[in-house]
Amino acid sequence: MLLGLDTTTEFLHLVLVDGDRAHARRVEVGVGNSHSLALMPSLDGLFAAAGARPADLSGVACCVGPGGFTSLRIGVATAEGLALAGLPTWGFSAFELRARALLEAGQGGAVWIVLDGQRGEAFLQPWAAGQATAEAGKATLGDLPGRLGDADWWAPAGFAARAAAAMPRPMLALGDEGAATLKGLEALTRACAGREAERPLRPFYLRATDAEVNFPEAAKHLHAGLRTGLHR
Repeated sequence: MLLGLDTTTEFLHLVLVDGDRAHARRVEVGVGNSHSLALMPSLDGLFAAAGARPADLSGVACCVGPGGFTSLRIGVATAEGLALAGLPTWGFSAFELRARALLEAGQGGAVWIVLDGQRGEAFLQPWAAGQATAEAGKATLGDLPGRLGDADWWAPAGFAARAAAAMPRPMLALGDEGAATLKGLEALTRACAGREAERPLRPFYLRATDAEVNFPEAAKHLHAGLRTGLHR
């Protein structure tokens, strides 16, 4: 049995995959609320619904960002805690999860995935048929039209309105975002089991933390990979 989890936004996305069966749950935490308080009860409920226990797990796949700094670290720490018995862990990006959700919903064409970068910025990466076609990057909201041009784009609901206000072209339509994201997480969790395990999981921040911005001297000794995370 595999566990897949995503804690990078105001929603928790959780799935247990056991053979051809899956149990999934989407839980709204809300901006500014505690993912740490919501995650474990949500996982307990998911295991109970599946008639399973953490001891039944054979591996954990976790979204490592980019996203909220605190929330994504909670997900990573939980995944590694569950894997302390020696289970394999796999990391995947928030871009890959959203691209897989679009693919599962029948939207497999070329599209830019646009995520909330905070500070008036967006994180963005182009995907097609479930594959990234260039490295992830970031742009100010004002620069989005120039970066994306006439290409199709999509953003999660929590960021879609702000992104759309900066874009002259409407966002790609996706009917039920929650259901599509859970189906994408299920498919991605299955796919991760065929990949090389990653331990420890390395968060993918894509930008410096507030502490690094405000106190740059304190972070000068850190390798760039530790400051922005592992690019995926």
